[in-house]
Amino acid sequence: MVPDLTPTIRSALRSSTLLALVLGFGLSVAPVTEVQAFGAPESFAELAQKISPAVVNITTSAMIAAPTDGMPQVPEGSPFKDFFDDFGGPGQGGPQRSEALGSGFVVSEDGYIVTNNHVIEGADEIEIEFFSGEKLKAKLVGTDTKTDIALLKVQSDKPLEFVTFGNSDLMRVGDWVMAMGNPLGQGFSVSAGIVSARGRQLQGSYDDFIQTDAAINRGNSGGPLFNMDGQVVGVNTAILSPNGGSIGIGFSMASNVVSKVVDQLKEFGETRRGWLGVRIQDVTPDIAESMGLADAKGALVTDVPDGPAKDAGITSGDVITRFGTNDVSSAGDLTRRVADAPIGEAVPVIVLRDGKTETLAVTLGRREDAEAKTMPASSPAPEAPKQIETLGMTLAPLDDDMRSRLGLDPSSEGLMVMKVDQASEAFTKGLVEGDLITEAGQQKVVRLQDLQDRIKEAKDAGRKSLLLLVRRGGDPRFVALSIED
Repeated sequence: MVPDLTPTIRSALRSSTLLALVLGFGLSVAPVTEVQAFGAPESFAELAQKISPAVVNITTSAMIAAPTDGMPQVPEGSPFKDFFDDFGGPGQGGPQRSEALGSGFVVSEDGYIVTNNHVIEGADEIEIEFFSGEKLKAKLVGTDTKTDIALLKVQSDKPLEFVTFGNSDLMRVGDWVMAMGNPLGQGFSVSAGIVSARGRQLQGSYDDFIQTDAAINRGNSGGPLFNMDGQVVGVNTAILSPNGGSIGIGFSMASNVVSKVVDQLKEFGETRRGWLGVRIQDVTPDIAESMGLADAKGALVTDVPDGPAKDAGITSGDVITRFGTNDVSSAGDLTRRVADAPIGEAVPVIVLRDGKTETLAVTLGRREDAEAKTMPASSPAPEAPKQIETLGMTLAPLDDDMRSRLGLDPSSEGLMVMKVDQASEAFTKGLVEGDLITEAGQQKVVRLQDLQDRIKEAKDAGRKSLLLLVRRGGDPRFVALSIED
């Protein structure tokens, strides 16, 4: 079963980079580099025959309890939701067994099988059907909800046919790919298409999806996406569809993400991701301008709680430009690189601070051990007697009553957003009543005069915008607002 993520990813696709063709008149234009076009393969038959034995159908089942009115209750988002009508209905009192279908593939001769977590989530029985028709019971080894990957294991009397992971980073837009699986419960099926886009992010921190127009439908979830060498370059996970069927927009989690998760699940039964201990955001062009940066790249540190980064000396306002041996292009890029890095080992991190670079050694912790921490939620700000209106907001100094209402530490300082003009840039960039501004121009602000001083300093320096550090419910982010009259 492939989840339809149409509402979730429509906005993500809307924000994807668009390629614009600019025509220049009266200008010298460099000749276009000659490229070699490759036609469609004459047939996919040999490839399909070679790899089919390693692709499997997965049937899961679970007992669904029924309430007193006899209607079975299926949890929202359950992989069994689509099959409710086949098993539920008035008059069918008592527990009901519900089944769901999906796909997977064998990655070792001793019986390890990869699929999606949502295919097997909540199941108490998992059955694997091979291309030969043989069926085996499977046990769950481990899952990773963040990448929607699950690892299963079957016991077989003979070595199993298996496939290997390819390097998904080598896949180019336009390359041929082939998907295999069990669409709509119809059994083994093959579809072919091309890579439509790379690096798609849907809803997770570790997302790296390959978009393809190879037909993917419900039931294809967990199945492999192959390159023309028969290597797995993706795991078919989601579709964009208004009707639940394939419209040529499918998403496969890149193999370079999946293979690392599978290795950890096989070794530990769980994931063990590196943890740097920072909150970060992308460096947008307006933020880069407000900080005097030449390029809008890197990961901007918004907060440094207790953890590895704080111990190493990383501070809020630093821009992380390099992690280990790799340059950092964005916040997402840094998140994935840290996750893949070994726990307990020192990693050199280069930060840009006050216009100068600095190299720090950070010994990474484990993310799973740090994720249980929670932050207080924000609430509407109370009225305050002393306020100013600037940058499209009404602001007041933080007082004891505000700290109490927001559950803030008594030592917390800053300017509370009392109101936001809906016609202002501040509103457009997401500031709301109850936000707390703690820094302006990378300096603390406690009094209203502090902010006015920072605005004047930025104007005197020729800046067009001012960088603000805004906290909401303990979650900080930087926002650059225009200060031009």
